[in-house]
Amino acid sequence: MMKESETTITQKIFRILLASFMIFAGFSHLTFNRVEFQAQVPNWIPLSKDFVVIASGIVEISLGLGLAFWKKERIRFGWALATFFVLIFPGNIAQYHNGTDAFGALNSDTARLIRLFFQPVLIVWAIWSSGAWSVWKKRKSNSI
Repeated sequence: MMKESETTITQKIFRILLASFMIFAGFSHLTFNRVEFQAQVPNWIPLSKDFVVIASGIVEISLGLGLAFWKKERIRFGWALATFFVLIFPGNIAQYHNGTDAFGALNSDTARLIRLFFQPVLIVWAIWSSGAWSVWKKRKSNSI
């Protein structure tokens, strides 16, 4: 069982900001950016691109809501969101590799390459803002 960790006001602000981004991104998966997000689904995934976009949108909304509102499970949501960011990274790589334009701004290899470097930032953001990083460090130091 993971112990709850108090977070700073800065972490709380960044957690709510990230959760809001996730809810918005999930909503956009289901509505106005649905086709654009299909550009990120690698061709080797044996499912309909539309299904993957809809499913990932639902997951994003769920993770965002959980991260924002389910305090007792906040740490688990932080790890889950970080894992989600790792799992969707092949889509970003595929978009760069295939040179697929999306969202207006991702219309060059340079823009798509720069975007790849933001994925680790999102992973760390999810772990840090949820307090999961602190709990992991405490657990690691207690086991030494």
